[in-house]
Amino acid sequence: MIVLAQTCAAIAATASKLEKIGLLAEYLRRLDDADFAPAARFFTGNPFAHSDQRSLGLGGRTLVAAAHVAWGVDGAALRDAYRATGDLGAALGPFVRPTADLGLFRETLTPAGLYALLVEIAAAAGKNAQRRRQVLCERILGACTDPLEATYVIKIVAGELRIGLREGLIGDAIVRAFAADPSAVRRAASAAGDVGAVAVAAKHGTLDEIAIAYHAPIAFMLATPIPYGGEYKDLTAGSWIIEDKYDGIRVQAHVTPERVSLFSRTLNDVSAAYPEIVAALREVPGSFALDGEIVAERDGRVLPFRYLQARLQRKDVSAELLAEVPVRYVVFDVLARDEAFLLGEPLATRRAILDQVFLPPCHPERSRGRAPIVVAEWRSLDGAHPERSRRTRDDGVGGRALVETVHERFSAARERGNEGVMFKRTDAPYAPGRRGKWWLKLKRELTTLDCVVVGVEWGHGRRSQVLSDYTFAVRGPAGLVPIGKAFSGLTDVEIAEMTAWFRAHRLPESDAARAYETLGLGRNEIVVEPTIVVEIAFDIIQRSELHASGFSLRFPRIVRLRPDKPAAEADTLARVVEIYKQMLARERVDVQT
Repeated sequence: MIVLAQTCAAIAATASKLEKIGLLAEYLRRLDDADFAPAARFFTGNPFAHSDQRSLGLGGRTLVAAAHVAWGVDGAALRDAYRATGDLGAALGPFVRPTADLGLFRETLTPAGLYALLVEIAAAAGKNAQRRRQVLCERILGACTDPLEATYVIKIVAGELRIGLREGLIGDAIVRAFAADPSAVRRAASAAGDVGAVAVAAKHGTLDEIAIAYHAPIAFMLATPIPYGGEYKDLTAGSWIIEDKYDGIRVQAHVTPERVSLFSRTLNDVSAAYPEIVAALREVPGSFALDGEIVAERDGRVLPFRYLQARLQRKDVSAELLAEVPVRYVVFDVLARDEAFLLGEPLATRRAILDQVFLPPCHPERSRGRAPIVVAEWRSLDGAHPERSRRTRDDGVGGRALVETVHERFSAARERGNEGVMFKRTDAPYAPGRRGKWWLKLKRELTTLDCVVVGVEWGHGRRSQVLSDYTFAVRGPAGLVPIGKAFSGLTDVEIAEMTAWFRAHRLPESDAARAYETLGLGRNEIVVEPTIVVEIAFDIIQRSELHASGFSLRFPRIVRLRPDKPAAEADTLARVVEIYKQMLARERVDVQT
């Protein structure tokens, strides 16, 4: 694990994607088969494959308790180290020391050895499970002999690797390490849901033997946002379809004769929360994988996202809740059918196959509108079918006519209760985990709020060395009350400058202790002087017990810093309530809810 840790540190130290790929490729080439698959998985930041639903069930407290036993870590010293770094691995790693108890695990820690212990942790169950997990963590930490090794072992165990290495780059490293076909590696990675298995197959030249692994979730294809009111120049090239952007939960469905699985954006199995969707999909013959959105709907109108919250992460859904929050699965893509993997097929072909799945000739009773599953309605930008859209655009669709068409479709989608519209190129492949110009999304922000930054955290990935995650607040009757967190919107230069400012303006220990309590901040947050104002855009406001304000913002993002505005002029909680009531009125919802 020392060599793996050294590789992680080198990858984290460079911003160059090519250098990251080269460093990882060189490391992979040196591994033997036993360590190969576990090490490849570790670089994803998750010790288990995407297709593996096991989890460690570990919290920071368990790791800290294990470090106290294995290394005699002093609590006060650890708190200081953590507040300085915001990273548990970086804080704990320097405390490593040889254990005095020879009964502890003292063999050299290898990727295969660490993986075996993590499997034991995931398998721990029963009333003594937590104690068992801690003992196994003590064995892992007791095997570490070097601060850098301990740092990255803890990062892996805690799921906080943060070295700026996306899974796509791991695939590129596998390609370079073994001179593999890039398209074969991408296909195998999507099919298997296990980068470790793909790495082994690339090494041994057996990528073509990897078959579709149904019930192993695939990373979702993402859309690039475009601003409302522009010229929409991206839409003037190629052939595009337009469909509503739904205000629900993105869900991938895997269906085989034996089983139905529903996976969320985080690739967690959420089947138990939507039994009516599972039951309806079970009736459809064949095997297939779908992409779509689950929305709350009543009387033909999509309900706001907050109605779905009662169903989130439910393991048991009562008959009353099924009736109170009826849902539909709006399907807009098909990723696999039977033994055919469809990611490389153009969207137009995938849509034709999707109609075959739900509208087979032998089942005329199946229709697009049959609850609780519906195939998403779509149109080309000129209202024709996608194969004819290029010709009609060449005949003059564009410029002002294009803008008018886009805004007309956008307004109609909002009237139906949806967020906005999606544009998708008909020749687009399905690119898992990638955000490019194949898919574009258009929606309008509800409004903006000027908020005060009260706490900051270290970022993730390439931003792991800067304070990029901000907790912000509005002015309440008795002081500032947090209303959300945001980590996107500022440039790298702005984030670097603000990191220096925040580090220089941390609250003193005595003031910070009071602020943690009054603001309800997490101990992993650094409390700062409440003087920086940021303008925050968001999609909706919802009631929430998560923040002291009693509200939270959905999809908050930083529009800009407001150095021109003092904290005393930031927006108020009363303004938040006003926006909330206006939103409910537009949604035709009783303001008293």
